[in-house]
Amino acid sequence: MSNTFTTATHTQVSALSLIGRLLIASLFLISAFGKLAAPAGTIGFIASVGLPVPVLAFAAALATESIGGALLALGYRTRLVAAILALFSVVSALIFHNALGDQNQLFHFMKNLAVAGGLLQVAAFGGGAYSLDRRQMKIDSVVSPAR
Repeated sequence: MSNTFTTATHTQVSALSLIGRLLIASLFLISAFGKLAAPAGTIGFIASVGLPVPVLAFAAALATESIGGALLALGYRTRLVAAILALFSVVSALIFHNALGDQNQLFHFMKNLAVAGGLLQVAAFGGGAYSLDRRQMKIDSVVSPAR
């Protein structure tokens, strides 16, 4: 008995990989936009959990989410970027969503862990055929073909 995923074409798998990458990246890009739109509120929230130098933490989070989200969407240095964003997601869960007795906080904690899990899949398998990484691999193989 055949199942759909074992008979999926290379094009279908490539498209699914791209769609998955874009969906995960959108979470970070939208979050970065929200931080940029309301920096005072975000900095206040960071300060409320006791992190030192909240403005620096804000800048680091904004850079991680915006640059990391964009690079993930483009599929550039995908494995490294996905690993960094996975770590960022876990650290964010531990710092900002650790009141696990609160069902809302538990949900956000688990969401961050699930996002990290998806990112680890991207880190393990790469950006796929529709990524700048793959394009670079093709350029490199033309410039210096294997012997």
